[in-house]
Amino acid sequence: MRALPSVSNPPLSNLRGRITARGCQISIPLASDELMYGFGLQLLSFQQRGKKRIVRVNADPKGDSGDSHAPVPFYVTTHGYGVLIDTLRHAQFYCGEAHPKPVEPTTNQHSVVNTPQDAGGKGIATSSEVLVEVPRTAGVDAYLFAGPTMQQAVQRYILFSGGGVVPPEWGLGFWYRAELHADQAAVLALAREFRESKMPCDVIGLEPGWQTHAYSCSFAWDQNRFPDPKQFVKEAEQLGYRVNLWEHAFTHPSSPVFSQLVPYAGDFAVWEGLVPDFAGEQAREIFGSYHGEHLIDIGISGFKLDECDNSDFTDGWSFPDMSSFPSGLDGEQMHAIFGLKYQQTIWRQFQQRQRPTYNLVRSSGALAAPYPFVLYSDLYDHRQFVRGVVNCGFSGLLWCPEVRDAASEEDLIRRLQSVVFSPLAMVNAWYIKNPPWKQLNRELNNSGQLAENWKELEARCREIIGWRMQLVPYLLGAFRRYAENGTPPFRALVLDYPDDKNLQTIDDAYMMGDRMLVAPLFAGEAARKIVLPQGKWHDFWTGELVLSDSTFEVPASADKIPVFVKSGSVIPIAGVGASTGDPGSHELTVQIYGDGHISWRAQEEASEIELSWDATRAVGNIRGNGRYRVKQWKPMG
Repeated sequence: MRALPSVSNPPLSNLRGRITARGCQISIPLASDELMYGFGLQLLSFQQRGKKRIVRVNADPKGDSGDSHAPVPFYVTTHGYGVLIDTLRHAQFYCGEAHPKPVEPTTNQHSVVNTPQDAGGKGIATSSEVLVEVPRTAGVDAYLFAGPTMQQAVQRYILFSGGGVVPPEWGLGFWYRAELHADQAAVLALAREFRESKMPCDVIGLEPGWQTHAYSCSFAWDQNRFPDPKQFVKEAEQLGYRVNLWEHAFTHPSSPVFSQLVPYAGDFAVWEGLVPDFAGEQAREIFGSYHGEHLIDIGISGFKLDECDNSDFTDGWSFPDMSSFPSGLDGEQMHAIFGLKYQQTIWRQFQQRQRPTYNLVRSSGALAAPYPFVLYSDLYDHRQFVRGVVNCGFSGLLWCPEVRDAASEEDLIRRLQSVVFSPLAMVNAWYIKNPPWKQLNRELNNSGQLAENWKELEARCREIIGWRMQLVPYLLGAFRRYAENGTPPFRALVLDYPDDKNLQTIDDAYMMGDRMLVAPLFAGEAARKIVLPQGKWHDFWTGELVLSDSTFEVPASADKIPVFVKSGSVIPIAGVGASTGDPGSHELTVQIYGDGHISWRAQEEASEIELSWDATRAVGNIRGNGRYRVKQWKPMG
């Protein structure tokens, strides 16, 4: 954090706070030209000024209220600072639209009939304030993160959290989750099929059917479906796969850890299961140790932690806010921290064994950046999924816009293109027996009726998944910076270019790393608008120089997802192997865009490598060593 530019004076003054019968209230000034971003995983909106945000855990938000399964009481503004309100309560943020009452009469009778937009657009274009109310508390800590730029404020917040995570190389490969009821033989058959068809894949995920009881969970292998779990994991490893297990924390009475957890659980059940009090050390130790000894020690590489959020506002399946827990938290507070403490419980077991891991989770919160977990959702709107990638960077979160089935071949292609340019690339086929490229219709897929042209579609999907494998070294460099200086590996364009007004509302394009701009296409749309920031950019695929600071359209007929690279960039492109462990995946073609003055470096395992380009002599330079080998330097354009 000391390496970031120093800030001599706080960027805010005249903050006010008071305690009332309702709780704690804070007033934070907001200038007339100031825009706001953040509040965690927000799928329904981007720029937050003029809105009311309720920081409340909700898996299925029905409106743009601030509800989210990963809400974070942290926001940043275009004036280059961030604010964190440290609370587990349902904090409410009035983002510039609440104003004090007028106290003086006026004789101004002009514009008697006007609109809210004429009056400033709900607080925009007029000086205002952010009003924060934290209910049911006698006080609250507020943290101010100075910039001087918006991105540097986010960096300080992430470094304050402990720095960003660096996933293992295999975690950045391709993931596939098998159908819910698939047994040991079926999963291994699918794994072999992928190898035979040269479909790259690093991680095979099992859904609830691996357990003797799910909803709630036993965490014990179903011997009918998986008669020899150790042998299953061993055979998967021999094929080059890691195994990831689905679960949720609610513990069924048949579970081996049920009796131990009873004294350390909340007073309400979910799906007839205990809710472990992960805010207490006892529950974390009992629950975690079981996972370490019985699952991680046989080779399980990670978990998918489901339903650790809340849905009592919509479907009504979680524990109520009035719950009480042995640690002293109530249900409202526990919902806010349950996902994060669940992650901590599992991650600690990997840390104790000094084993790298990369996982999925459905709920998270503030200060989560160091945790090796990526968010996902039961929602499925493609545009919202892309907005999730854009928004998560403001709050130090990672998001997976997973692919399940699709409405059309175009929809499948566009979704798959988006997910390979995201923090975790995954097809989640939990409700279809065959991969989606074999049959898009769910009923026909499960009855074994494959589409006539499935081999052609499979070949197209194989190519796209291959892109992901090629990008793994580049992503390792982006995540390294996340850990070192807090720069989110996936982030909104406005973080890099806060003064460019054309980018302040762009929620369908994002930066991936420090030199690559991604603009996904969406099925059913004739074209999409591309807005490039200032500077020179190249088409990633062709190397063609694109006019700087330009706006144009890309037709829906485009074969590839629009990706642009800063001129001067060095981009490592890996070979496509069966997995990231394949020796061929460590052979690099280094693509040079422009003069190549922006070198690339990354750390894989214990080795560091840096690639740079000498434009005057047209030669490349390699510093360091490791598994990566450069076989070609390729000037683009």
